[in-house]
Amino acid sequence: MKTRNTIIFAIVIVLVAFFAYTSICGLSIGNFTIDPISEDLELGLDLKGGVYVVLEAQTDITGTELDRKMKEAKLIIEERVNGLGVSEPNITIESGNRIRVELAGLKDPQEAIDLIGKTALLQFVDAEGKVLLTGQNVKEAEAILYENKPAVSLKFDSEGAKIFKEETKRLSEALAKDPKYDTSISIVLDGKTQSMPYVSETISSGESVISGNFTTEKAANLATVIRAGALPVELKEMEVSAIGPTLGLESFDKSVKAALIGIILIFIFMIAVYRLPGIIASIALSIYILIVLSFMIAIHAKLTLPGIAGLILSIGMAVDANVVIFERIKEEIKMGKTTRVAVKSGFKRALTSIIDANVTTMISGLVLFYFGTGMIKGFAVTLIIGLVVSVLTAVVITRALLNLVISMGIGKSHKLFGVKEVKNEN
Repeated sequence: MKTRNTIIFAIVIVLVAFFAYTSICGLSIGNFTIDPISEDLELGLDLKGGVYVVLEAQTDITGTELDRKMKEAKLIIEERVNGLGVSEPNITIESGNRIRVELAGLKDPQEAIDLIGKTALLQFVDAEGKVLLTGQNVKEAEAILYENKPAVSLKFDSEGAKIFKEETKRLSEALAKDPKYDTSISIVLDGKTQSMPYVSETISSGESVISGNFTTEKAANLATVIRAGALPVELKEMEVSAIGPTLGLESFDKSVKAALIGIILIFIFMIAVYRLPGIIASIALSIYILIVLSFMIAIHAKLTLPGIAGLILSIGMAVDANVVIFERIKEEIKMGKTTRVAVKSGFKRALTSIIDANVTTMISGLVLFYFGTGMIKGFAVTLIIGLVVSVLTAVVITRALLNLVISMGIGKSHKLFGVKEVKNEN
């Protein structure tokens, strides 16, 4: 039995060391590659760099009507942001009348802010000032090269195509009767004429081109804005913050170093005070960290600076649970119980206190997640995940490993549990 348990314990140690090494350094065997965990973790805005902007609706409407317009505005902003090519933007409605837009990794924050908030009123106006069509009649908009210059091609919906055909037919017939008749149709964007083509024949294709002094990038942005349409409510820019990628990575490196130093100090403290249980707790904490980070990768949770703080706090909760358990075990040993009985009794007596402490912290985490926004939610997510896993590792894994070591015959001496004197030593 001792040999079998020794082999099991050795396998556990080897597996933990293997996964810890692979998580830090990665692994490559032939065509099989495992990236370091730091490369698979999705970083939040404050670590990856980027921009966030908070927009507030400038309207008196409330209730379900406001909810409907805010949801429409959110969808339109998502469409516009997708045109920027930003990977996994985070766009959320806050407090009922605000929209938070987080764009990680964006190189030009001001460009994004201009594009997000733009109203983009597109009109087709004849020479008499009559509005023939608006951007609402546009079905498709795409950046193209027109006469070797960047432009935007438009395709109208069925109603727009019908109106455009009727109007171009009217203008071409007027031109046939009077060669001096002004058949121009101005394409006006936000009050500014972009191009002014002349109609010479009926256009039944339902398509048009906006040409002007565009760069390729401006033509692409204009196409994106037209596709998305106008915002249903006016949105005012309330808060803007841009974080450079260098600053974000510097913060990430410092946070990781701080976390590593903290974890190493915890290991040293646990081993110095609790001896054998401290070693077991350090192994369990390593398993805890691997599980938490792997779970965050699996659910695509973004790691933020507050998230790292939440992770470190949950490590503290896990250590706190170990401290409570080990102190109970020491009390049991001092009363003269064998280490095997003391471990069983210690875990049983400490379980209620551990569950109470984690439940109260869990409630705080859930409240932060429900009412919090942005990075506060990131903190709450890592805290909640960490608490669940910490109970698993502190209560289940630590106990299993401790019993395994005792069954190997190693933990019979009370001194290995940090106990100097026993009242009634068996």
